[in-house]
Amino acid sequence: MFMVQRIKYFSMYLVLIGWFYVAVMMAIAEATSSEGTLLGAFFTLLLYGILPIAIIGYILGTPARRSARKKEESASEPDEEKKS
Repeated sequence: MFMVQRIKYFSMYLVLIGWFYVAVMMAIAEATSSEGTLLGAFFTLLLYGILPIAIIGYILGTPARRSARKKEESASEPDEEKKS
């Protein structure tokens, strides 16, 4: 079960890395184009790369954060019972 979760999260990060690679290539094409500008390349990278990756990474990372929080809470519960 643990290995399946690790593979699922790894594939999520692999997709995000691939998306970022494509966005960087788009920004490079914009910057080196005869009609392109560096400002256009910056906004291409920001709006097609960094912003979507941040949003999708946060949303898709929610189950991992939730399970980590549950594990932390379950690990701290026996300590509280011993103190009482």
